[in-house]
Amino acid sequence: MSHPKTLFQKVWERHEVVAETADTPAVLYIDLHLIHEVTTPQAFSELRERGLRLRRTDLTLATMDHSTPTRTEQIFGNAPITIESAAQQIHALEVNCAEFGVDLLGLKSDLRGIVHVIGPELGATQPGKTIVCGDSHTSTHGAFGALAFGIGTTEVGHVFATQCLLQRKPKTMAINVKGRLRPGVTAKDLILAIIGKIGVSGGTGYVLEYRGEAISALNMDERMTVCNMSIEAGARAGMVAPDETTYAYLKGRPRAPQGADWERALAEWRALPTDAGAVFDREVELDAAEIEPMITYGTHPGMVVPISGHVPTRANDPVFDKALAYMGLTAGQAISGHPVDVVFIGSCTNSRLSDLRAAAGVLKGRKVASGVQLLIVPGSQQIKKAAEAEGLDRIFLDAGAQWRESGCSMCLGMNGDLVEKGKYSVSTSNRNFEGRQGVGARTLLASPITAAASAIRGRITDPREVL
Repeated sequence: MSHPKTLFQKVWERHEVVAETADTPAVLYIDLHLIHEVTTPQAFSELRERGLRLRRTDLTLATMDHSTPTRTEQIFGNAPITIESAAQQIHALEVNCAEFGVDLLGLKSDLRGIVHVIGPELGATQPGKTIVCGDSHTSTHGAFGALAFGIGTTEVGHVFATQCLLQRKPKTMAINVKGRLRPGVTAKDLILAIIGKIGVSGGTGYVLEYRGEAISALNMDERMTVCNMSIEAGARAGMVAPDETTYAYLKGRPRAPQGADWERALAEWRALPTDAGAVFDREVELDAAEIEPMITYGTHPGMVVPISGHVPTRANDPVFDKALAYMGLTAGQAISGHPVDVVFIGSCTNSRLSDLRAAAGVLKGRKVASGVQLLIVPGSQQIKKAAEAEGLDRIFLDAGAQWRESGCSMCLGMNGDLVEKGKYSVSTSNRNFEGRQGVGARTLLASPITAAASAIRGRITDPREVL
């Protein structure tokens, strides 16, 4: 009888070309390489200088997201892209993809969007695959039972040239979440609670597998939200075992297997979940019913509290003191009720159709508070069109929000969507580092419904108060 294996072990072993030794990393084969405009120019230049071709163009998919403007007139009109570095990155990707034969979802493509949104919605993200991208939130794709992780620019070049990577095998950690989330508590709150429990370095050296009744009850959008922020706990990747929810999501998508290939793929995918009796290097337990809506108060995602809570007190902690000074908050103060200036609903964490529907449910028939800017940016052009077909855009516009074209937008502020210095932003994105949304911007991470509730009241608000 074979030894019981975890989901991670099964995927790793199927892709290990050369085994790891004490002196050398393993050589791991890569099934899907997702690329965008920011981390690829140097890698393409390296190929060109060495006279190399891109080894597997059929396993490479490009989109534009980080630097792309979100104003309609700059994409479909005659208005120029005003940030020169962004325009150069976009042009470079167009030139490089044309030269090396890479499938590019260009600026005006109906299929373009954030790289971690378009992979799943096109069906390119599949169970059992190894997936990489020059972006840390590649862990998103682990929601499908894939081993997905971010890589650096040099590694992007390695995959271009060889379709392989040198990797040390991580350890495994099970995040077991029993029970069910209560009304008004979302997948974003769940992952923030997990990070708050294990810390921003708690997952270092591990691949996390999210398990338990609460995880099985999540839809695919919610699972992607959870896996997306695995990197914020320091983990190499996050994974959820594929199940009927996974297969129903993928069936019929353009890049998913079709016909007889679908049946063969299903048979392989059903063998992927962790075997009974498989041993993890570490296990963590949570009760979903105990989780409240969560919000960050500091300058990394581990600085998080329930929205009904207070900024904690820590003695002799200069890093903590520096974070509070940057955020303009004081230990012991209630987080709920603090004024906000900007609300951003979007990013690869929370820009999918279900996120927009949830936000619209809060905003319908209400108005954004005076002085608050609410920016809503869908994760892809397909999501934008679907939202408009449902009339969600009218709900947002009637409430006083700005409705934009797809892109990373205010998650990291590379395209001009910025928060002013000293202003408070409630954001559905994944990072609240100093300056992440603009120099001096003060970011508080939260769910789409917490963000929407805060926008209509002009202060941090428990979404359960308005639902």
